Order: sequence, then structure tokens, then C-alpha cells
Amino acid sequence: MIFINAKKMVIIIMSNQMNLTRLGNICTKIGSGLTPKGGKNAYKESGISFIRSLNIYDFHFDYTDLAYIDDNQARKLSNVIVERHDILLNITGASVARCCMVPDNVLPARVNQHVSIVRIDKSKANPYYVLYSLNSPINKQRLLTLAQGGATREALTKETISNFEINLPSLTVQNKIAAILSAYDDLIENNTRRIKILEEMAQLIYREWFVKFRFPGHEKVRMVESELGPIPEGWKVKTLGEVCNIVMGQSPESKYYNTKGEGLPFHQGVSNFNNRYPTHEVYCTIDKRIAHAGDILFSVRAPVGRINIADRKLIVGRGLAAIRHIAGLQSFLYYQMKAIFKEEDIIGNGAIFNSITKQDLLNVKVIVPSDCVDNDFNNKVEHIDQLILNLTRKNLILRRTRDLLLPKLISGELDVEDLDIAIGGD
Repeated sequence: MIFINAKKMVIIIMSNQMNLTRLGNICTKIGSGLTPKGGKNAYKESGISFIRSLNIYDFHFDYTDLAYIDDNQARKLSNVIVERHDILLNITGASVARCCMVPDNVLPARVNQHVSIVRIDKSKANPYYVLYSLNSPINKQRLLTLAQGGATREALTKETISNFEINLPSLTVQNKIAAILSAYDDLIENNTRRIKILEEMAQLIYREWFVKFRFPGHEKVRMVESELGPIPEGWKVKTLGEVCNIVMGQSPESKYYNTKGEGLPFHQGVSNFNNRYPTHEVYCTIDKRIAHAGDILFSVRAPVGRINIADRKLIVGRGLAAIRHIAGLQSFLYYQMKAIFKEEDIIGNGAIFNSITKQDLLNVKVIVPSDCVDNDFNNKVEHIDQLILNLTRKNLILRRTRDLLLPKLISGELDVEDLDIAIGGD
């Protein structure tokens, strides 16, 4: 198999065993929607899900900032009703070519103009097989190359998608490949659900103790006024600088960067942030400013206040700060920082920042409990956070294994035709 990438030309020389088929030949629908009149201001608190490109990632759907529209708005988008097993493909911008399967719990739904529905005729192809094929490294690169051929911006047109060719073995083989790879994704999804439940448990305890002030023994403590509002008597308001050590990032010269894993992981900003732990793509051989495992990674440039946790020793660039609690109460600090910066770019007093300095960060006001309440909370949720880290690492291993198998299965290098594989009916 040979892949040649030219400015406006993609040449694929594949083995004779491959059965190349245009997506248009196996789809019943390829099409994108539009944004309701009024843009973001037209979105509702609930209703019909309105899917945008920010929700689409390779292999998974991100529910963060999922928008909603009402029935009247949805009727005007009746040509882009999302159905079960539809593939969602980003067709414009920096996230072009990202794709995933629509989750059942998002339906009913519509898509905007930056997302295309790719609906597979199930009598001709397995939708999951097609999804895995589109996410295979060689096809992903082909899609990106085609998107970059646009005149003004990265984009995939309906015609480009329709004419895109993938290897299409027999439906039996497709079903087997989909079953193998889906088994990994099912485990990942199950772990992700467990992580979500654990996070909600820890956040619930934090809100109960430090927002509603219903901590153990609260009945015997009266409330007093403070500059942050009523707090339990004996608790104090201090600055972040009084309770934490803060390391502001600094970026080494780019000649020290690499993607081969040499040195330590390097993070310039939030581009590789996830829900809790970042993924590592860029490494650096010059370790100027270090974050240690467990340190809070805090974005000091837009979006200010986005938070992750260092899962290992790493280097922070100028867009990040590493924060460690002086008493080692990292779990308490994490949930406290998440509560303070629940809205990105806004610091406690409501002021909006595109960036903040070390002094700004040092001066952030925090509540410091008395009688070891913060220590008790830390001990209580520390094991929850460790479970979350363990499940996150399991998912990382599962993804790596799936991603190693995927290209070999899609290309036919691994032949599954004679394997006895249980194939689910869904």
C-alpha cells in the first residue's frame, strides 16, 4: 500500500485484494445543516439536541456545551434529522475530518452547517465498520489532504465525501471487524461512565461541605460574614499564594521539541487537555519549568481557568501554570479550583480575563477551612481520584490497543474471515 500526498492530489495504490467503494454508493444520506437564526442566542436550555463540531471527536461524542433547540427550530431543519447509527463527520475548520457515531441518548437531534450526517445503507455496509475505516490513519490522512485542497479554508464538500473510497470487504467480514473493535470501545465507554459517576460523587461531597457548608459537625458552628460571603466561624479567607506553590510555565525554543517521546511531555496550553488528564503528543528535552504528578495544570491564557491534572512529571509552557497545595491537599485543591473557575475566563469577582499574570493568580481569594475539614475531605475523596486515574490509564491502554489493531484490520493485513467471532445484532 502506497500513499502519495501532493498539494491537490491523493494517489492510493492498494493491494488487488481490496474492494474500493465510494461512500456515495453505500449511503442513503450525506448532508449538513445550518445554525438557527440568532446563532447562540437562539439556543434553549433543553429540547432537541443541536450537534456542533465541538461535540465531535474521533470515536467519541463530547457532551460538553451540547446545545438545544425547540420544536419550531427543529422543524426548519427537518432535512438533517439525525438517526440512530448515523456517522457524524466534521467538514470544516481545525477539527475537519473528526468523526464519531451519534450516541442514542442524544437523539432526537439536528446538526449545524459544520457537521455532516453520513447515513449508511445497512444492507450494504456496517455503519461501525465504515466509522472505523474513516478513522483509520491512512483514510484520516486522505480526508485531511482533501480538506486542505479547499480554496479558502479546510473543508470537505458533499461531493468529496460521496466520492471518497474505502475498502469494503464482505458484510460478514465487516461485521467481524466491527465486533472486534467495538469490544474495545464498549470497555472504554463503560470505564468512562464509571469515571463520570465517581467525579459526580466527589463533586457532590465538595458542594455539600464547602458550598452548602454541611460538613461533619456543622451543626455546632455558626456562620459569620467574610469578604467572600458567609462562612463557618473559624474558617478564613486567604490568597491562593498563601496556601499554594505556583510555577508559571516558560516555553523552551522549538528546536528542543519532538514527537518521538524524547524527554518529558511538553504542554504549551490546553490543546491536549481532556476532562481531567491531558494526552501527551509533544515532548521536550529541556526541562525548564516542571509540573509534578498530581499538580493542577491551570490555563493562564484564553481560555483562562481551564484545569487538568498532571498524571506524570511534565514541562509547562507559557500558557500554563502548575499549582501544588502547600499541605499536599491536591484533591481538595482540584475541586476548589474547579468551583472557583467554573466559568472560563472569569475570576471570582466576575472580571473577564484573556490572560492572567502570576500575581493575579497569587491574589485569587480562597476559603481555608479550620479543624482539618479540608484534610478530612482530601482523605475522603483521594481514593476516588485514584480510581479515576486508574480507569483513565486503563482507557489509554485500550485505545492504544484498538488503534494498533484498526489499520491492520481495515487494510486486510489481519484476516478475520475464518475467525469464529460472535457478532452482536446491534
